[in-house]
Amino acid sequence: MMAGNPDHKQEDGGDWNTVIRLQSYLHGGTSSLLSALPTLFVFPVYKTIFRQQIHNTSVHHAVGQLYKEGPVKLYRGVVPPLLMRTLNGTLLFGLQDTLLRHLSLSTHNATSAAALPALAGFGAGMVEAVVFTPFERVQNVLQNGQNDRHLPSLRSVLMRLKVQRISQGYYRAFLPIAARNTLGSSLYFGLKGPVCVLVGGQGLSPMGSSFVSGTLTSMAISLTLYPLSVLVANMQAQVGGEVKGLMTCWRALWKSRNHSVALLYRGGTLVILRSCITWGITTAIYDRQQQQSS
Repeated sequence: MMAGNPDHKQEDGGDWNTVIRLQSYLHGGTSSLLSALPTLFVFPVYKTIFRQQIHNTSVHHAVGQLYKEGPVKLYRGVVPPLLMRTLNGTLLFGLQDTLLRHLSLSTHNATSAAALPALAGFGAGMVEAVVFTPFERVQNVLQNGQNDRHLPSLRSVLMRLKVQRISQGYYRAFLPIAARNTLGSSLYFGLKGPVCVLVGGQGLSPMGSSFVSGTLTSMAISLTLYPLSVLVANMQAQVGGEVKGLMTCWRALWKSRNHSVALLYRGGTLVILRSCITWGITTAIYDRQQQQSS
């Protein structure tokens, strides 16, 4: 299904492959939207985690901050992640499928077939970083309570970032985002298939196998790359002021966590749990749609 068939393409022209690729984009967006809807209910939890990442505080203190700010500001910053999640799935799954087809037809025996999904995932992750870094930047600025007074609305944030240099404005922290997304996408697409086959051999249904595969794969990725997400959040939360480089920001973050891995992963348990559930649902829905259309 994923790789395509050159002979089939020659018989029917390009239409069959084009339709399947468009279906991959559609299925990716649909599955991501459905898995993102619970974000509306768990967004306060996500915002609590963000405050822990930024201010290195306990859950109790972060919840106290949000309670003091009131219900009106509780959902400030919810629109970018909802929009980003849907568009992200559309681009990530569709582009990975498109790249995989091209690689399958062009590389022949030069690259192992088992490595192609991961390679296509790497390319999709890079495009994902280019497209969605501005969304993540806006989201992190909106969620930082210290910006509420001088950047009270989405419009004010957009206007402020617009006048910044691109590397300091919308594309702040692009390098760690690109590293996180390319590695994460490579691992996800490279591992989910083999894990699904392995789990399916234990007697689970195809949809159950896809869910478990997405969950386990996401857990491994989240555990590995969580420090990069913390670094990105800290680099992007502020607008203006002294602009520090990547390594300076990492050293400052590591120092603020008292050189402790445990403190670096503060808030990580909830993030990883949420990611596992979200990607489990996304993987199950996407694979189901792909199987029905094949």
